[in-house]
Amino acid sequence: MSAGERVALVTGSTSGIGLAIARRLAREGFRMALHGFAPPEGVAAIEEALRKLGAPQARHFEADLLQPAQIERLMAAVAQDHGRLDVLVNNAGIQHVAPIDQFPPERWDAILAVNLSAAFHTTRLALPLMRARGWGRIVNIASVSGLVAAPMKAAYVAAKHGLVGLTKVTALETATEAITCNAICPGWVLTPLVERQLQARHAAEGGSREDVVRQLLVKQPSQDFVTLEQVAALAAYFVSDEAAQTRGVAWNLDGGYAAA
Repeated sequence: MSAGERVALVTGSTSGIGLAIARRLAREGFRMALHGFAPPEGVAAIEEALRKLGAPQARHFEADLLQPAQIERLMAAVAQDHGRLDVLVNNAGIQHVAPIDQFPPERWDAILAVNLSAAFHTTRLALPLMRARGWGRIVNIASVSGLVAAPMKAAYVAAKHGLVGLTKVTALETATEAITCNAICPGWVLTPLVERQLQARHAAEGGSREDVVRQLLVKQPSQDFVTLEQVAALAAYFVSDEAAQTRGVAWNLDGGYAAA
């Protein structure tokens, strides 16, 4: 089956890692189902850009991943619009940083809901669609924080460790089928959000940009960012036919972060 007959849903795909993955899959000819927050004109521009890259179809779907009922409507809408779902990339995520004893309970609940529970809901709803076609790929965008811990990030670390666990369980439950599930665990990626953080720290602390980058990447031994294109390339491998026996891995793409 050609990629042009297959449908890929990427959550959180209006910016950053999700958008990079959507662009890569569009170039490979997948029909794209997009999700994420953006103004209408921004959504329209992304849809058009993906079609120009090679996606036979590209459409944005709205859903608040904090709400299981909206996730159900999202998955039903994708299935109704495209008639199938072959690839699911669980990418959407949120973050909050604070010590455990000062961590707002509502932020804990929200981070667990978006970063972990949403992936459970999309997965449970995607599997019947994939089984109906006898083929499927699930890619969970975890984090190096799903492999090692860091202070001040209790909810994020817990959610990403949970996402790695969910990946392994899904892989085991689909082990005898042509459906795979794997996780990507990036270190520091130079996304637009991280770039804004760098600029803010540079403005607040002074010094050179190189000094700010060095401080940010202190735990990333390569002292270099992972690129959006590198994450997207790994996702493209996971969804390929060549990755049929790559199952249940949590692949750290982190400049040596987890090895240190």
